[in-house]
Amino acid sequence: MEISKRLLVPYSAERMFDLIEAAEHYPAFMPWCAGATIVERSDDVVVADIVVAHKGVRFDFRTRNPKRRPQAMSIRLERGPFRRFEGEWRLWPLGGDGCRIEFEMRYDFNSVMARLAGPVFDRITSAMVDAYVARADALYGGQRDAAAPTTPTAGGNGLDTLGEGTAPTSTIDASGDAANPTPVPPPAAEPAEHPTNPDPPRSEKP
Repeated sequence: MEISKRLLVPYSAERMFDLIEAAEHYPAFMPWCAGATIVERSDDVVVADIVVAHKGVRFDFRTRNPKRRPQAMSIRLERGPFRRFEGEWRLWPLGGDGCRIEFEMRYDFNSVMARLAGPVFDRITSAMVDAYVARADALYGGQRDAAAPTTPTAGGNGLDTLGEGTAPTSTIDASGDAANPTPVPPPAAEPAEHPTNPDPPRSEKP
């Protein structure tokens, strides 16, 4: 099975990375996660034991994940009922405007578990990114990062229309001026000075 997802979120790469890396909190917002224990954590790696219990299927596995905060984290199987299990998280900061998340996962169960656990785990991994975003909304929804790209752009939903590393820009009308400009009246002309004649006019004799 292979999963690949890309999306933009209105939260910083640091916030999203810390949420993804903190496996010990998964049971609080991942319904399928019956338990999660951090075995080892350093600046370069996090090792976690995960217990899956969902739809009558239960198994556990351990991953050893090299990481580079906040840009990337790899997922590598240390033990579990998989023949293959590997993935990548990549987060691309968009200045102060949130981040772009890329998630890829490749896995296959061993022959014993494939029939029972395969369909259940397929649904879990397909919804995983959405679960992280929902968690971020719950934790940070009232503290969105400044100028987050939440306003839809023409022709899309505001997520996939921005290219990698692209931040939204202010709207300009066709004339090149900001929308609804306020006209500024020209300054009032100052009255011209009248020169004074030091000599009063002389009356003419009739």
